[in-house]
Amino acid sequence: MQSMNVDALWINVHLATLDGAGYGIIDDGAIAVRAGRIAWLGPRSALPEEMVPALTHDGRGRWLTPGLIDCHTHLVWAGSRAREFEQRLNGATYAEIAAAGGGIRATMWATRGAGDARLRAQSAPRLRALLTEGVTTVEIKSGYGLEPETEARQLAVARALGQSLRVHVVTSFLGAHALPPEYESRADAYVDLLCTRMLPDLHAQGLVDAVDAYCETLAFTAEQVARVFDAARALRLPVKLHADQLSDGGGAALAARYRALSADHLEYSSEAGIRALAQAGTVAVLLPGAYYLLRETRRPPVDALRRHGVPMAVATDCNPGTSPCTSILLMLNMACMLFGLTPEEALAGVTRNAARALGLHGDRGRLAPGLRADFALWDIEHPADLVYALGARPCVGRVVDGISADPP
Repeated sequence: MQSMNVDALWINVHLATLDGAGYGIIDDGAIAVRAGRIAWLGPRSALPEEMVPALTHDGRGRWLTPGLIDCHTHLVWAGSRAREFEQRLNGATYAEIAAAGGGIRATMWATRGAGDARLRAQSAPRLRALLTEGVTTVEIKSGYGLEPETEARQLAVARALGQSLRVHVVTSFLGAHALPPEYESRADAYVDLLCTRMLPDLHAQGLVDAVDAYCETLAFTAEQVARVFDAARALRLPVKLHADQLSDGGGAALAARYRALSADHLEYSSEAGIRALAQAGTVAVLLPGAYYLLRETRRPPVDALRRHGVPMAVATDCNPGTSPCTSILLMLNMACMLFGLTPEEALAGVTRNAARALGLHGDRGRLAPGLRADFALWDIEHPADLVYALGARPCVGRVVDGISADPP
């Protein structure tokens, strides 16, 4: 009998594969890794006799899931917006704060003024917090530079953090986040800069994996976003969209027209917009942190998303103004309590559907042979515990590309 050599084998674990419907539970399972990929998994009793692991890990009866994926963050920034939080509690609206020079522009000034070392030092603790909760892949957007140099520095810092902290980082260029003061009342000219200089240059430097934009009354129109997406399409870059967060501006339909990887927020999306997302195969990314911090009262249309079969992802939206959150597990609980997701839907939202929202469904987000060996080990009694307990820290280990990378 020919031997089956593998790099590592985990035994005495309960698997929640998230492969197919529900949790995909395999009690008393085992999972083998070779060359950074899952080589085999199943019940421990079915382990092939010919398997020869170089290293065997005893999970001690714990649970193993795919590594969690935070598919929407603005994690790299400098400065603080705690004062704005206080202003909102005293009655100021998000739009009023932005009109007074706060909001995204306030973070823009702080980020432009921060050197790379300071930008890394302020951003790294946010990423470390996510890692302690089992995150193995995180999307990080630019959008706080709004000019070529700082946008490039944000994306470069994001890449560097991924390398130093052993986590996969996917970058999104969000130059169309807000209008910088240099282009006041000249939004079309700024869009020209994005399309003809910033995006092509950043792409040439290898800093961009996808292109995002903010389509909203206080940001960019659908026509302006379409120009940015056309530029992305010319570079064969996928797109995603902040859509219908504060009003129904047709963002969902716009995202669908460009077959966006994801449309994010969606509180005000119409039934027609949701239907378009379904037809396009676009993922809906739900962001309960921003909903909560803005004290929004209109929930994303979860029933319509279910009815039309739109996959739902969940993310932290970690950002300084509307979701200063570094707990993906808290977002699971809030997605259930505020938006009405089930625990199974919530966990799928930070694994298989989050992978789909990043264009990575065939690579990670599930436990299945051939997929990337990224997973998290949990000291829990059932996968629903990850959604249930507020403030719990049940992650006892992460594996990235088949190699142990314990939470820092």
